[in-house]
Amino acid sequence: MEKASNLDSKMYVLDTNVLLHEPLAYLSFQEHDVVIPMTVLEELDHIKDRKHDVSRDARVAIRGLDEVLKDASPEQMLQGVALPSNKKAKVQSRGRLIIVNDHLFADSISGLPGNENDHRIINCAVHLQKQHSDSKVVLVTKDINMRLKAKGAGLKFVEDYRTDQLIDDIALLTSGYKKIEGDFWQQVGECETEQQGRDTYHHVAKNTISDVFCNEYILDSSDHFAARVKSYDDKQITLKDISVERLMSHTAWGVKPKNVYQGMALDALLDPSIELVILTGPAGCGKTLLALASALEMIIEKGIYDKVIVTRNTPEIAESIGFLPGTEEEKMAPWLAAITDTLEVLHRGDENPISSRNYIMEKANVQFKSVNFMRGRSIQNAVVILDESQNLTASQLKTIITRCGEGTKLICSGNLAQIDSNYLTPVTSGLTYIVERFKDFEGSATVNLNGVVRSRLASFAEENL
Repeated sequence: MEKASNLDSKMYVLDTNVLLHEPLAYLSFQEHDVVIPMTVLEELDHIKDRKHDVSRDARVAIRGLDEVLKDASPEQMLQGVALPSNKKAKVQSRGRLIIVNDHLFADSISGLPGNENDHRIINCAVHLQKQHSDSKVVLVTKDINMRLKAKGAGLKFVEDYRTDQLIDDIALLTSGYKKIEGDFWQQVGECETEQQGRDTYHHVAKNTISDVFCNEYILDSSDHFAARVKSYDDKQITLKDISVERLMSHTAWGVKPKNVYQGMALDALLDPSIELVILTGPAGCGKTLLALASALEMIIEKGIYDKVIVTRNTPEIAESIGFLPGTEEEKMAPWLAAITDTLEVLHRGDENPISSRNYIMEKANVQFKSVNFMRGRSIQNAVVILDESQNLTASQLKTIITRCGEGTKLICSGNLAQIDSNYLTPVTSGLTYIVERFKDFEGSATVNLNGVVRSRLASFAEENL
């Protein structure tokens, strides 16, 4: 390999989990060189034939690498093959993709014992650091412990893969609403108001509210004013006047909002023009209850949609429950107990809540589906509830969102404080990704349900544990 000329040029060594997280990650490093150790190719080869969802990502990564390297000779692969330009990247200059046979390096370079794959990859990065002393060699891995071991082995630069990370701190995540200090109308100068049927719209100057986006809710300190951003341009913002009283009067399947945040959520959930509703918030804030109640209201009472499809990530579906007898819905039942629990709560006043639950599930055509089997489908005229979506990556969420056809409403709910995935954090979760990516889409709305309403006990636990 030719030596890089200066420290402005970087050489990124990718760990296997980066390619499993985003199979085409090697296209995201702009003008810098990307190194794939032979050990990574071996790991992808072992993973690609397993009956796991991650095997699909391994096969995509292998096909992508083959596409770049298919015409290269062995010598060219070792020297580096020019990477194809990434359409999303602003930099037009391209780096190289280099395959390194790390099995030829002595294990003593990094000082890590044994023959583990992680140690081989770290060993490769340390060797390149010594060989290319005038270049910045960076190991990129999603594995925290591997990053610690790499630093302990003498590697100067170790990073997490953050290309799909849109915010630096979860505190910066969009809540879906803004609170204006004082009385909103006292801060508004000229305002043009128009009536469209039952709805009132106000056109206010753009500088009245800073950094707005479509379907963002606006509240003030008076506890009376509430509005939703309908549209905006460089000169003015169009607000749909809702009022707090109207928000709190929303009802879905007998469920009424307990606070203004739930009122905003119900307003978005019951609006057919909003095709994607993202609900975030702590455990016990009412995400699942509101989603299911509004789905039943729109299907059974209003007849807007035909069915409810409930799905969530099931990391062990292929290993444990897949071998149990029963239909897909029956196999999914243990993971979707939150939905059946919520249905029983909605009918707890009935003489026989379980019979009512079963009747409603049949009448509303409630279907339990696994995320693993959503690929390739086209879902029409349905409400899709994606529960526990904080455990999904951006690519997994893209797979589900692109399944939604005409007349389908998708509700994504999740608690970013309860991530079970080994390689996801609140800022790299797919839920965070779509909140930021869709915040300016006129067909989506985000509401952070601030406040636990499940019980006094749950509220105290959320605040103090």
